[in-house]
Amino acid sequence: MKKIISIVLALLLSPIVLAAELEQSVLNSLYDEIWHHKMISSPTYATYVGYPGQNGRWPDPSLEAVQQNKQTRRDFLKQLRAIEADELDEDSLLGWQLVEKNLSDEVDGYVFPEEFILIHQRSGVQQDISDTLSMMPSANRQDFSDRLSRLRGAADYIDQNITVLREGLKRNITPPQITLRDVPDQIRNTTPEDILKSPLLKSFTKFPLGISDAEQIKITSEAVAIVKNSIYPAFERLLTFLETDYIPNANSSIALSDMRNGSNWYRHRAKRFTTSSLTPKQIHSLGLREVKRIRKQMDEVIAESGFKGSFEQFTAFLRTDPQFYMTSAESLLAGYRDIAKRADPELAKMFGKLPRMPYGVIPIPDYAAKSQTTAYYWGGSAKDGRPGYFYANTYALNTRPIWEMEALTLHEAMPGHHLQISLAQELPETHSLLQNLSYTGFVEGWGLYAESLGDEMGFYKDPYSKFGQLTYEMWRAVRLVVDTGMHLFGWERQKAIDFFASNTAKSMHDIEVEIDRYISWPAQALAYKIGELKFKELRARATEKLGDQFDIRSFHDQLHDKGALPLDILDQRTETWINSQL
Repeated sequence: MKKIISIVLALLLSPIVLAAELEQSVLNSLYDEIWHHKMISSPTYATYVGYPGQNGRWPDPSLEAVQQNKQTRRDFLKQLRAIEADELDEDSLLGWQLVEKNLSDEVDGYVFPEEFILIHQRSGVQQDISDTLSMMPSANRQDFSDRLSRLRGAADYIDQNITVLREGLKRNITPPQITLRDVPDQIRNTTPEDILKSPLLKSFTKFPLGISDAEQIKITSEAVAIVKNSIYPAFERLLTFLETDYIPNANSSIALSDMRNGSNWYRHRAKRFTTSSLTPKQIHSLGLREVKRIRKQMDEVIAESGFKGSFEQFTAFLRTDPQFYMTSAESLLAGYRDIAKRADPELAKMFGKLPRMPYGVIPIPDYAAKSQTTAYYWGGSAKDGRPGYFYANTYALNTRPIWEMEALTLHEAMPGHHLQISLAQELPETHSLLQNLSYTGFVEGWGLYAESLGDEMGFYKDPYSKFGQLTYEMWRAVRLVVDTGMHLFGWERQKAIDFFASNTAKSMHDIEVEIDRYISWPAQALAYKIGELKFKELRARATEKLGDQFDIRSFHDQLHDKGALPLDILDQRTETWINSQL
């Protein structure tokens, strides 16, 4: 009798099962197409993730290519929405939701002319070429053949950028002029008179054992010739265009809202970066509340330190006293590495699952360091054998205080970006497209939340490091105020600088670089604080509901078990997890 019932049930369920399998098959095929198109249209990103076959190419920034790519992405979204999502199982439905959100946000942004914003002091072709060459694999002859191919195509890539920038200038669509002031020197730093000192050739210094000395000389000689006869002249054309035409005529306003349809452009970016429904006005108010809350904690730390003086005097002391600064780049990097090493044994107390990918601490390249922020992280690639890297800024050592180093290391390395990004890349049985989806609210929110774990990991023992951690949290709260203030509410650059300086101990150099970052990258900086507050809210909710059943390792693991997520989906999944633990 049981066997008959089983057969009848199988017959009844088979159409449902077949439908689900069919929709899943269509979805997987579409993932393949979307991922392949991303790799073909963004070959430098393909190098970053270790996707094969694209290492000899540059992206095509031409307006024709941009329009073709936009139409292809629209078609992908249409195909995705044609899939019967209700037929998918839970994991597949989540994947569908993530890709649909990613594509729909992207397509919604096509009404705004992002394709013309190709260069400023934080990024652009003046940095892309050297940066991309530096992260390419160097295991065999093909890797160096790819390098030479990229060098041969670099001049055309530069000229294509000039063409698009020229058209953007005609349409009055440029970055704010203030964000371009260091770009000419970045080009000069990339093209020194002594060609052998150019960062364009830095990746031609370490060859694998299988390449003979004679082959190495031949490859290097060809690389030098290409750089001298092709790339240097192209950079000279870019430099002349920038200094003669582009920079003098670039937009003088720092506000995105002063661009055509700029207010809506900013609101779209705010929504996309934060993955929240908060309006810029709500974000601005939230920032002011957070600044007030954190400032109270900072005042308490000052009192506990025994310092006799005002907040302004204490921050001046932290900014200027020599005891708080390293005297060499090597000692600064060694300090970061020491902190990273001390963090390692504490991780097992906070996480049940840790990434396999190793990471290192290295300096930001000299040609870009002056205009770069304090640090950044680049993920590794298991396919290419490239570790993750925490890039630390060693420019102007008197602006890199010791008291900020613990918080910064926990943010950029472990348990911050390296842990989160590597775990996502190592998700088992997950399509590469899903492994590499990135939502800034989650990614940067996690990095800031990771800083707050330092107390539980044995860091911030002295009042200066604790004040440093609060300064970093305040830094992200200030962002909510000054970013929205400059781009939507009429704040001048100096007002933003003054507000930042009056609430943190960050150096004035760092503050100016940061403010210019927010000017050049509208709304991106909003994601950190909003994401961090969501993680803290979820932890408080889980702690309250689970009581003695709450386990910090399990809580952290479930946050990462599907990679980066939009904050609303993260909230829903965490609530489901909490209920499952009861």
